[in-house]
Amino acid sequence: MASAAIFSSLRRRRPPSLNAFLARVNLTDSALLKTLTVVSSELVSSFSGKSLPFQVKNSRSLIRKLETFLVLLEYLCDSSSNLPSTALLCFKELHLLLYRSKTLLDYCSQSSKLWLLLQNHSISGHFHDLHLEISTLLDVFPLNELCLSEDVREHIELLQNQSRRAKLFVDKHDETLRLKLFSFLNEFESGRVPNLVELRLFFVERLGIRDVKSFRFEIEFLEEQIVNQECDIEPTASVLNGFVALARYCRFLLFGFEEDEVELGIGENKKLKRRSQENEETSVTIPKDFCCPISLDLMRDPVIIWSGQTYDRASISRWMQEGHSSCPKTGQNLAHNNLVPNRALRNLILHWCNAHGVPYDTTPSSESNYDTFAASSASKAAIEANKATTALLIEQLANGSQSSQAVAALEVRLLAKTGKENRAYIAEAGAIPHLKALLSSPSAIAQENSVTAMLNLSIYDKNKSRIMDENGCLGSIVEVLRFGHTTEARENAAATLFSLSAVHDYKKRIANVNGAVEALAGLLSEGTQRGKKDAVTALFNLSTHMDNCARMIESGAVKALVEALGSEIVAEEASGALALIVRQPVGAEAVGSEETAVAGLIQMMRCGTPRGKENAVAALLELCRSGGASATQRVVKAPALAGLVQGLLFTGTKRARRKAASLARVFQRCENALHFGGIDVGYAFAGNSGASRDSSFGGDVSVQIPISVPVL
Repeated sequence: MASAAIFSSLRRRRPPSLNAFLARVNLTDSALLKTLTVVSSELVSSFSGKSLPFQVKNSRSLIRKLETFLVLLEYLCDSSSNLPSTALLCFKELHLLLYRSKTLLDYCSQSSKLWLLLQNHSISGHFHDLHLEISTLLDVFPLNELCLSEDVREHIELLQNQSRRAKLFVDKHDETLRLKLFSFLNEFESGRVPNLVELRLFFVERLGIRDVKSFRFEIEFLEEQIVNQECDIEPTASVLNGFVALARYCRFLLFGFEEDEVELGIGENKKLKRRSQENEETSVTIPKDFCCPISLDLMRDPVIIWSGQTYDRASISRWMQEGHSSCPKTGQNLAHNNLVPNRALRNLILHWCNAHGVPYDTTPSSESNYDTFAASSASKAAIEANKATTALLIEQLANGSQSSQAVAALEVRLLAKTGKENRAYIAEAGAIPHLKALLSSPSAIAQENSVTAMLNLSIYDKNKSRIMDENGCLGSIVEVLRFGHTTEARENAAATLFSLSAVHDYKKRIANVNGAVEALAGLLSEGTQRGKKDAVTALFNLSTHMDNCARMIESGAVKALVEALGSEIVAEEASGALALIVRQPVGAEAVGSEETAVAGLIQMMRCGTPRGKENAVAALLELCRSGGASATQRVVKAPALAGLVQGLLFTGTKRARRKAASLARVFQRCENALHFGGIDVGYAFAGNSGASRDSSFGGDVSVQIPISVPVL
């Protein structure tokens, strides 16, 4: 277990705890010797016959030294003689060296071949450091104080002499391969595509990467290094992005689109999603403070931004990468984008998970962190390699078999995650018409990946018009929303509509598509947490267009939004959408006819977030203004409203105070003003007495949508 933890730390280039290496101080002489013998024996047996891909001479030299130590340890175990104190200290130091040796050898045997080549000099230096420390240990080892046989003594003395002559060794063969690898990147950098024969010779024959699964491992390993990249580690993240792009290109160029990739790649993703959905249905309710306001998921790596709000690192990083400079929750402009780890909250989450039996990784999950590697700048080589890959993918989307198309859709989806450059040239290369065709595929895998690829492409603003202008594409997305094969596909279709509806001119077009608003309302009522969030944000965007009010009513969206007031995760956005709808008389009539509408808004004023309270009081005010006397009477007669309005006058946000003052004046002018509680608002809000409503439809509604378009 210790070695696994050490290897995990080394793989992420984080120093492991020293306690993982040290021998227990209370071990007897014989116990210490037996422990060292077992560890060294396991090391020798595990690696003496194993052929590592690189660092062959360095690893063999280290194994030979360990074999000599094993001879010494076995002899001392058999002799049962007492050890001098200086020898005990040396053997405890040897315990540390053995574990460091195991860590380094494990690293060389389990890491990506491309990564080992890139780290050739660094890893050679690690081997040299171990040789020097072994030499130092042998220099102080009390050989003369031990009763050893002549042959054992000769072995140790020979090892001493060899260790003193140890020099840094960088394998010329490994170095030649490393330089060749960089030459391929340089060709892409210069705008040339490397020769197919040379690529096959290098990757297949020389590196031994002979199948799709091996290439997938190489790509995922390099992406993990980008996620965990530190500023002083070479090569830089932009260079690593280039090698990821090169490996992805070679994977398809050399091995095509194998059918079993559907099972290897997509199948695993489906298992993860299914497991996530099962957990959502059967697990305990997660405290709201432990969930990221953007993703709504349990935070794995909570961080604090300049506004003082806490988010999961992956989600807020993606928000910032998309060009936002404000806090998603408060709307404040951020003075800087620094992320400070919230260790106190992380510890609370960890304790809660342990108490409730909820699995919780102590390191950020690779699935969530996978998105964050897009933050690293893309080199020209990466861009050119990805363009070459895109050409291969689109060819398969156009002419491949059903399984090949599913694989190509998955790869387009993944490629579109990693920056606006990729999203731009994928669309420019003609991917959208082929993805549209797959939206109606009978294959659940192909449909899910195509609609998610469409979502990722839509994040780039210029692609929104390409999607909307593609004949039948919007209708196909709505069909997936209504009748998609999987929950993930339906939710991602809703998120795509949310992304597209960011353009004002598209809002009416989306709402007019048959069944679009009805499907969003259904998802809001019956979807998963993520589905509800996707649906409510899309409905809010559609509500900001005045001409959509009638569609929102006849489709049942108003009823769904009123019901959503009782759901903590979407109540804030639902109240914002209702505040927009009630600004029209027909909308106010529809909302007022819902029995629970007023009660739900009042409950939001009582228990909602500051922005939710702001939206709720705005909705009640607009209901009184546009709904006529009957609606006003319903609001006035609502119990406990006087105290809530009075509270907002003193504790609400600036906009909430203004709305509360206007609502109080409406009550004072109605026939039931005397029963309202006599709130005197003139001293603070006299200047607002003649204020009229903002001419812009959504101007007085405060919903800073606390969710960026998800990149999936």
